[in-house]
Amino acid sequence: MQVILLEKVVNLGNLGEIVKVRDGYARNFLIPQGRARRATEANKAEFEAKRAELEKQAAAKLSDAQAQGEKLSGQTVKLTQKAGVDGRLFGSVTNFDIAEELGKMGYPVAKAQVRMPNGPIKTVGDSTVSVALHTDVVVDINVTVYGETA
Repeated sequence: MQVILLEKVVNLGNLGEIVKVRDGYARNFLIPQGRARRATEANKAEFEAKRAELEKQAAAKLSDAQAQGEKLSGQTVKLTQKAGVDGRLFGSVTNFDIAEELGKMGYPVAKAQVRMPNGPIKTVGDSTVSVALHTDVVVDINVTVYGETA
């Protein structure tokens, strides 16, 4: 199925591009989330009429993400988890825990935006994780996990 992208989609294309994707991906993900529309003649004409407005909205989203990224860059998230004597956690620190703590600090971040390349944190100490605020804005933050003996 061919679709017109209404915003930049990672590994697919930029705003306004007409791309061919699998039917299920378009029907179940791109179209319901408002990221794309079917590439019919009527939709192409409607998109061209709204193109300037959509580009303006995309630029506004990017500038907001860059501003939030500058504030968030270099922040340290401090979490306390129960840990054993050897420094291993009972459980782990996940992207949900980090997103929740960032929300308490005044940075509203969705769980899906927190990227943990090495998986959940399972030991006491410092780690670095990435927060993807926009497809073009990825910021690294420090996570410090303190052990709490049970």
